[in-house]
Amino acid sequence: MKITQLLTEETIILNLVATTKQQVLEELTGQLKQADKLVDQQAFLQDILARENQSTTGIGDGIAIPHAKSVAVKAPAIAFGRSENGLDYESLDSQPAHLFFMIAATEGANDDHLEALSRLATFLMDDKFRSQMLAASSKQEVLQAITDKETEADVPEEAVEEKTKLELSAKKILAVTACPTGIAHTYMAAEKLNERAKELGITLKVETNGSSGVKNRLTDEEIAEAEAIIVAADTKVDMARFDGKPVIQTAVGKAIYETDNLLNRAVSKDAPIYKHDKSKDEAPSGEAKGGFYKHLMNGVSNMLPFVVGGGILIAISFFWGINASNPDSPEYNEFAAMLNTIGGGNAFFLMVPVLAGFIAMSIAERPGFAPGMVGGLIAITVTGVEGASGGSGFLGGLIAGFLAGYVTLLVKKVFSRLPNSLEGLNPVLFYPVFSIAITGIFMMLVNPQLTKVYTGISSFLESLGGTNLVLVGLLLGGMMAIDMGGPINKAAYTFGIAMLDAQNFNFIATVMAAGMVPPLGVAISTTLFKNKFTKPEREAGKTAYVLGASFITEGVIPFAAADPARVIPASVAGAAVTGALVMLFDIGLRAPHGGVFVIGLVDGGATNILMYAIAILVGSFITAITLGFLKKKVTVTV
Repeated sequence: MKITQLLTEETIILNLVATTKQQVLEELTGQLKQADKLVDQQAFLQDILARENQSTTGIGDGIAIPHAKSVAVKAPAIAFGRSENGLDYESLDSQPAHLFFMIAATEGANDDHLEALSRLATFLMDDKFRSQMLAASSKQEVLQAITDKETEADVPEEAVEEKTKLELSAKKILAVTACPTGIAHTYMAAEKLNERAKELGITLKVETNGSSGVKNRLTDEEIAEAEAIIVAADTKVDMARFDGKPVIQTAVGKAIYETDNLLNRAVSKDAPIYKHDKSKDEAPSGEAKGGFYKHLMNGVSNMLPFVVGGGILIAISFFWGINASNPDSPEYNEFAAMLNTIGGGNAFFLMVPVLAGFIAMSIAERPGFAPGMVGGLIAITVTGVEGASGGSGFLGGLIAGFLAGYVTLLVKKVFSRLPNSLEGLNPVLFYPVFSIAITGIFMMLVNPQLTKVYTGISSFLESLGGTNLVLVGLLLGGMMAIDMGGPINKAAYTFGIAMLDAQNFNFIATVMAAGMVPPLGVAISTTLFKNKFTKPEREAGKTAYVLGASFITEGVIPFAAADPARVIPASVAGAAVTGALVMLFDIGLRAPHGGVFVIGLVDGGATNILMYAIAILVGSFITAITLGFLKKKVTVTV
C-alpha cells in the first residue's frame, strides 16, 4: 500500500493554527474526524495522549509523529500538519517541532497498512525529504514529494534482505528496536541505526519488533558471533537469547537521537554482560495461558457494547420507579418499559451469545462464530432447572465459546482432506453444520448441570453479608488496581459483569468504583505533592483526572511503568479500601461502565450516591497520600 493512500489532501493542514502540543493533537484529530477517518474523535485523542504519556513522540529535528492504534479509528490514515514558526512539543532534542505526522491505525490494521506507516517513519530520517516537506507550497507538492520518495525507495525485497545479511568474516553488531505501538519509532530507530552504521563502516543487522510482527529476526548463529547487541526498546522483547553477551539496553528514542554514541559503545564493547533471570520466564504453558486470555478478552471486548448500552438503558428506566416497566404496577411508564425492553429484553439478552461467539471466533476464526453464538444461546435458554430463567448465564457462555472454538478447529482439520473441487463447500456447508451440531448437542446435555452450578454460586454470593462481603470487596478492589487493566483487572471486571447478569448489582458497583481509584489517586497526588513529580508527570496527571473519572484504569499505566514499586502498592491500597467501603455501604449499580457519568444511576437515591462518591474519594486520597509519602523529591522538575 502507498503512503498516499493513507495521507490525502483531506488529511493535510499546511498551516496549523495550534501554538501548543495539546492544540496540535486536537487540530490533527479534528482533521481526521472531518475526513471521516475516526469513529470518535475524543476517544482517539485520549489514545494519542496515552501514547504521549509513555514517551514523547517528538523525535527531534523538528519532527513529531503522534500515533496510536485505536478502536476509535474507522479507517487507517495519516494526518499531516505544518507549523511555520514551530512550537514546543517536548521533543527529545528540546527544539521546536515544525512537521507533524499523526498516524491513526485501526486495532486490526493489516500488514499493508502497517508497512506503509513504518515506511513513512523511515522517510522522515532523510534530511532532503524533511526539507521538501517544509518547503512545499501546496498539498499537491506534499503528496508529490512522498510519491517521489516511495519511487526512490521501491527496490526489490530480495535486495533489501541481501543488504541486511551479515558478512560472517566481519565484525558484527546486532540491534533490536521496539516501541509500545510498533508503528513509528520502531522503524525510525532501525533506519537511523542502519544509516549511521553504513556511514561509519560498521556491519549491523537490526531486528524490528513492530505491529506487523518481528522482521529481520536475529538468528542464533548471528547472536553467537556478535560483538555486542543494542536493544532499543520501550516494550518487552525476547531477551533470553542474549544471555552472556554484551548488551546495551536503552529507550527506542535514544537510537534515533543518540545513534553514534550507541554504535561507538557497541563497537568498543562498552556494555555490561547480560545475565538472563530464568525465574521470570513463563512456564511451558505460558503460551496456552496467553491464548486463553486473548480468546476470553476477544469475547469480553465485543460483548461490552451490549452490556454497557443495555445496562445503562435498564438503569435509566428505573428513574420512573423500580417497577416502572411492569404493566401491572402503579409506577408503570410506557417509555420506561420501552427502555427496559431494549436494554434488558434485547441488548442484555444477546450478551452471553455474543461473548461465546467471539471467543469461538478468536479460536477458530470466522467459522467458529456461528457455533459459538448458538452454544451461547443454548446456555441462557435451555435450563432444565425450574425457576432458572437465565440458564447457566456467563459460566455457560464461557464454556460454549471455548467448546465451539475447539470443536470448529477439529471440524476444519477433518474436512481439510477433501478434494480441492469440494473445498468451497467447507465454509458454507460442512463447517457450520457439523460444528453447530456438535456444540449444540453437547450444550443441550450439560447445560442443566451448568445451570445448577451457576445458580448455586449466585445464591452463595447473594447470601454473603457483613464481614465476608467487605472482604470480597477488599479483594475485588485490589484486583482492579494490581495490574491496571491487565488480566487480573479484567478478571475482576468480568466477574462483576457476570454478577450483573445474575441480578446482583453490588459487585459491578464495587469494581467500577475501585477501578477509578488508581488514576484519580495518582492525579490528586501530582496536584498535592508537586515537588515529587516532574513537569511532564504533572501534565500527565491532568489527563489522569479525566481517565479516572471515566473508569479507565489504564490511565495510571505511564506512572506505574516509570515507578512500579511505589505506584502499584499505593494504587492497590486505595482501590481495596474503596471496594470494601462500597460493599460495606451495600451500594448497587446497574450500569456496567461510565465512571462518574453514571453515578446518578446508583440504587437507593441521593444518600447512596453520596456514599458511593465518598467511597471513591476516600480510596483516591489514600492512594494520593500514600504515593506522596513513598515518592522522593525530584531534583529536576522541568
